[in-house]
Amino acid sequence: MDQSIHIGIVGLGYVGLPLAVEFGKKMKVTGFDINQQRIEELRAGNDRTMETSSEDLKAAIQLTYTSNLDDLRSCNHYIISVPTPIDHHKRPDLTPLIRASESVGKVLEKGDIVIYESTVYPGATEEDCVPVLEKFSGLIYNKDFFCGYSPERINPGDKVHTVTNILKVTSGSTPEIAERVDQLYKSVITAGTYKASSLKVAEAAKVIENSQRDINIAFVNELAMIFNRMGIDTQEVLAAAGTKWNFLKFTPGLVGGHCIGVDPYYLTHKAQELGYNPEIILAGRRLNDNMGYYVTNRVIKHMIKKGHTVANSKVLVLGITFKENCPDIRNSRVIDVISEFREFSCNVEVYDPWADAAEVKHEYDIDLIQEPGANYDAVVLAVSHEEFKTLDMKLLCNGNAVIYDIKGLLDKDQVDERL
Repeated sequence: MDQSIHIGIVGLGYVGLPLAVEFGKKMKVTGFDINQQRIEELRAGNDRTMETSSEDLKAAIQLTYTSNLDDLRSCNHYIISVPTPIDHHKRPDLTPLIRASESVGKVLEKGDIVIYESTVYPGATEEDCVPVLEKFSGLIYNKDFFCGYSPERINPGDKVHTVTNILKVTSGSTPEIAERVDQLYKSVITAGTYKASSLKVAEAAKVIENSQRDINIAFVNELAMIFNRMGIDTQEVLAAAGTKWNFLKFTPGLVGGHCIGVDPYYLTHKAQELGYNPEIILAGRRLNDNMGYYVTNRVIKHMIKKGHTVANSKVLVLGITFKENCPDIRNSRVIDVISEFREFSCNVEVYDPWADAAEVKHEYDIDLIQEPGANYDAVVLAVSHEEFKTLDMKLLCNGNAVIYDIKGLLDKDQVDERL
C-alpha cells in the first residue's frame, strides 16, 4: 500500500475498532471517538466489547486513539463507522451519522476520500451525508473529495467470522475511487472483496442482508406459534426438516441487536418515501417485535395452570445481551419479556455473566444480580450463554416452577415449553 495513506476511523465501537486494529498493523491510523472514557480504555490496552484482544491492540503499532478532532487533520482517508439506530417511532435516526459527517467535513481537504460503513438505506451516502461534507468543508463532491461505501459485516461475539475473513463489499463514487477503495480494503481483508457497481448497490446489498434474516426468523417464529397450538415441539420439527440439503436452518427467538431488529426499518422507510408499502418486510418486523409479549404470556399461562399466584411471583430471566457469549446489550429484546412480567406485577431478577452491570443499569434501569438465587416460580432462559448449559435448574426452582426455554438450549424433558 501507498505509505502516504493515513486513515482516520470515526467511531471505535464493535465495527470501527476491529477495522482500525487491522489497518493499524499495516499503515498509519488515527482512531477517533467522542467518548473520552473509550479512548482511555483503548490506550490502556483494554476493549470492553471483547471484539479485539489485548494482543491485537498491541500488534496495531501504527494505531493511535484520540477524541480531539484536530488530530484527524493529517488523515487523507476517512472511514465512518457510527451507529445508525431507529427512533421511538421506528424511523431511521441519522443523527450520529450526520454529526460524524460534520466532524469529518471540518477537517476534510482536497483529494480526500470518505468511506461510510454504517448501515443505511440506498442513497443515504449521497443524499444525506455528502451535502453535510460539502457544507462543512467548502469542497465539491467528486471534484475536490470523493466517497466510498463498504458495509460492515461484523458479527459481535463471533471469533470465527472476524473482520479479516468475511468477504467485504466495496464501492466508490467514481470508477477510479471504487478501485482505490477496493485496494485499500484488500490490504487487510484476507477473505477478499467484491466491488459493487455503485454506492447505492452496496448500500442496498447491506440493508437486504439483515432484512432477509429478519423475515426468515419471523417465519420460524410464526411456525413456533402454530406448532405450539398443535402440541408439536418446534425444535424437533426444525431438526427433522433440516435434514434436507437446501432447508434454511433458522431458529425461533427474540430478534434484537444493532442490525437485524433495526436495518429493515431503513429499507421500509425509503420504500414508503417512494410510495411503496413493503408488506412482507413490515409483517416480519411486527411479528418479531411481538415475540417478547408472546413468550411472557406463554409463561404466565403455564404458571396459572400450575397453581401459581402470578402477582408477586418470583421470576428469573437468564440473559439480557442480544445474543449468546457476547456482552452487547444494544436493542436487546429481552427487555420486552422483563417489562411484560412487570406488567403482571412479577418480581423479576435478571442474571447475565456477560453483560456489564453499569451499562445495563444505564440503558435499561435494571440491576443485574451477581448470582442466581433459589425458589423461583418461573425461569426463562432468554440467551444461550455457555454458562447456562451447566446451571442446575432444579436448584434454582421451587418444586412446581415453570421453565421456559426461548433458545432451545435445554432438553425438552427439562422444560415446560421451548419456543
